[in-house]
Amino acid sequence: MSVNTTNTANTFANATNATGKVWFITGASRGFGLELTRAALARGDRVVATARNPQAVIGAVGGHDHLLAVALDVTSEAQAIAAAEAAVARFGRIDVLVNNAGYGLLGAVEEASAREVEQQFATNVFGVLAVTRAVLPQMRRQRSGHIVNISSIGGYAAYPGWGVYGATKFAVEGLTEALSAELAPLGIHATVVEPGFFRTDFLDASSLVRVGTEIGEYAQTVGAMRTHMASANHQQPGDPARLAAALLALADSDTPPVRLPLGSDTVARIADKHRKVESELAAWHALAVSTDHADAHA
Repeated sequence: MSVNTTNTANTFANATNATGKVWFITGASRGFGLELTRAALARGDRVVATARNPQAVIGAVGGHDHLLAVALDVTSEAQAIAAAEAAVARFGRIDVLVNNAGYGLLGAVEEASAREVEQQFATNVFGVLAVTRAVLPQMRRQRSGHIVNISSIGGYAAYPGWGVYGATKFAVEGLTEALSAELAPLGIHATVVEPGFFRTDFLDASSLVRVGTEIGEYAQTVGAMRTHMASANHQQPGDPARLAAALLALADSDTPPVRLPLGSDTVARIADKHRKVESELAAWHALAVSTDHADAHA
């Protein structure tokens, strides 16, 4: 494991007497993770910024007494445990875990190979689980903490071309709902954040994988989405700096929500899905409730 050892003499062994929160952020070398790292440091918080290449974090934000940059591939449970141990050794606690690391897979469900699907779930779902398992023992000892899982509007309402990616985010949504209920008696919160389209490098080759096989019959749906994504890159409506500010506000809340949609496009998409679900439920209500045993409501 590689860590930023600059100013290690200034170790925060008794962090409970220090001010500000201690953040543990995955995927901190770019995008939302980097913006959040900068924002947390700027207000005086301490940050454990993890990335496959921690030097990229240091290169982006510079050396900082309140920064610990740690190498972490979230698909490695051993690395996740080592990173959590390094965080506690340096700062004494972990107040906010932000499971941000992930990438997109663009392609029709049928187009995605088994290997492409496995790799997508390995990072976006199993990685979240590995890091959460590594950090939760410390939060349970503290009887405090907040787990923030970065999902997507695609984790609440599906889009053509994003089926497999959306499936990973739907999984994160379900995991977070369960975590929220399981951890509440322990004084620990869990929130799933649903960003819309933000002006990051998510649609660049560094964050987006395209399936290796394309099927012509999907031209009107997935093909149109591929074209739209190419033209939308770096034209998205969301401001990553404002998202980082929103995450700071979320972490400061004593009563955080289970879900936090971010972006006007996300809010509109959620409202549209609710209307459609309610309409479909009304249309099929009689059949939906017809399957109970005859004595179920006696």
